[in-house]
Amino acid sequence: MREQTIRTAIVGASGYTGAELLRLVANHPNIELVAATGDSMAGRRVGDLYPSLHTAYPDLVFTEFDADALSGLDLVFLGLPHAASMELAPQIVGEVGCVVDLSAAYRLSDASHYPTFYGFEHTQPELLAEAVFGLPELHRDLLTGARLVATPGCHVTAATLALRPLVEAGLVENTGVIVNNVTGITGAGRTPTETNVFTNIDSNVVAYGLLHHRHTPEIEQEVGAQVLFTPHLVPMSRGILATCYATPAADCSAERLVGAMRTFYDGEPFVSVLDGPPATKSVLGSNAAHVWATLDERTGRVITMCSIDNLTKGASGGALQAANVALGLDETAGLTMVGVAP
Repeated sequence: MREQTIRTAIVGASGYTGAELLRLVANHPNIELVAATGDSMAGRRVGDLYPSLHTAYPDLVFTEFDADALSGLDLVFLGLPHAASMELAPQIVGEVGCVVDLSAAYRLSDASHYPTFYGFEHTQPELLAEAVFGLPELHRDLLTGARLVATPGCHVTAATLALRPLVEAGLVENTGVIVNNVTGITGAGRTPTETNVFTNIDSNVVAYGLLHHRHTPEIEQEVGAQVLFTPHLVPMSRGILATCYATPAADCSAERLVGAMRTFYDGEPFVSVLDGPPATKSVLGSNAAHVWATLDERTGRVITMCSIDNLTKGASGGALQAANVALGLDETAGLTMVGVAP
């Protein structure tokens, strides 16, 4: 691996994923943070908005976005809404070493899905074709040297890690797959809404995006199967638990399911195949993913599960992992595979 200093900016650093990136890059041995932009918080100290970051960044102030200030940097993270990222990326791809986009603006290989699932037309077909899906466990070779990385997002990461090994091994049918995710409220963002105010989330579980959730085509693209995806907000700050159900192939068994998981993830630094169902608390604050699969003989259904921290492996940690690969750094730099417990 190359030893180098990576001059980096985080655009949209005042949101939860931006704050998580700030937390992670503070401990990265190669990253020098040049700028953290946040137009709505411009002029405010990072440590005042997020006191947990004060020790690492006692004098860092959020700045307004300036595209010219990014030119020549080695790495830029975009923590912006989807349409905003699509508008900005053409201005900086090629002007910086690597752009890692945390939105969905460049995730879908089929641009026709954007009007249906995201409500806008995709206007950058060349960049969409160039973008590399930022899940190293699937696309590590393509990520090396990438100029534009599209991070998967938390729901897609969890569902893909749970299902892809089994679909690829031919142990489950690739139609009628059910994906039920529970997610922490930070996935709804920092801006107060009816969704994330305390009185609506406390002691409550809410399903949302039924039948046509926007991440459905991304999951199908990466898993390689037709899925029915239903996410649920639960009253916890961080974490995702994906519980997926599939029809077994004729030669499927519990032993073969576990074997396929272990083979697929052999040597992966952040993915652990457990002997029983995973839990969100076990991966809290880490870039780890815990997976497990079994066959229910009584109902003839496969159950496969994955737990991740939605802000770390599901967003900022996964983005940093992909950036490490793209830039030829140690893939684990700045990241931990050990969760915070108790």
